[in-house]
Amino acid sequence: MIVEHYPMTVGGEDVRNEYGLLARIEDGPLMASAESVRYLILHCSATRADRDYTAEQLVKDHRRRGFRTGGYHFYVRRDGTLTQFRGLLEVGAHCRPYNRCSIGICYEGGLDGEVRPADTRTPQQTEQLRALFGKLKRLFPQARICGHRDLPGALPKACPCLDAATVFGE
Repeated sequence: MIVEHYPMTVGGEDVRNEYGLLARIEDGPLMASAESVRYLILHCSATRADRDYTAEQLVKDHRRRGFRTGGYHFYVRRDGTLTQFRGLLEVGAHCRPYNRCSIGICYEGGLDGEVRPADTRTPQQTEQLRALFGKLKRLFPQARICGHRDLPGALPKACPCLDAATVFGE
């Protein structure tokens, strides 16, 4: 079980409390307000579960695509390590046309050993994701938990390879 102790370190920075996550604003455009956050969108990195895909690799790949940094707000590695790339009210780059009203959370994996879409979460990832969704729902009670694949008008894909609303208690 993950026990929260403050201050905690997220992405190499100390956070005094969960509201401190709101203050982590980089240099990107901001959403209008906390009420703007209508979706908490789960993604998978679409990488093989038996291969490492570090936060640094993700940022490098996203920069290659023209993003300033990682497009997601949060990234959860297989060992449960959590990295925050964007401030909570900073507009993400993870699910067009929902970027201005959502927070993007990505877990490492999503492809099995045969490179087929699959729910490849580890127990550590599931635990970290449950804790993260719990914090985010307290901050944004109006937001709906969903997967990328569940949003009409978004790029069609299997991501995140599970029913996020059911698994994370919508």
